[in-house]
Amino acid sequence: MPADFDVDSMIVRFRERAEAVRRRGIPPVEGPERQLIVRQMQLDFQDFAMLADSTGSLEDGILTLRVDLRPAPGEPAEAAEPGEAEAAEPPEDSSPAGNGH
Repeated sequence: MPADFDVDSMIVRFRERAEAVRRRGIPPVEGPERQLIVRQMQLDFQDFAMLADSTGSLEDGILTLRVDLRPAPGEPAEAAEPGEAEAAEPPEDSSPAGNGH
């Protein structure tokens, strides 16, 4: 591990990746492949956004990222099926094939 490793900079890069996933368009693909691409984009956004919201530390060569998954005060807890991950803000389907035209 490089001596100049910066945990906070790494977390910022995850925030940038989450935003990039949200902004990128969906390729002109139809059918089941389209659903796979959209689902992967949702998972990518979710993963990057969670890491972007983490707090990190590097102690004795061990990187620890803490992610608070509890709902914010006043927000209801969402029940998800075991093993089913939902993106907080899935990427928008802005391509012509995705809007019924």
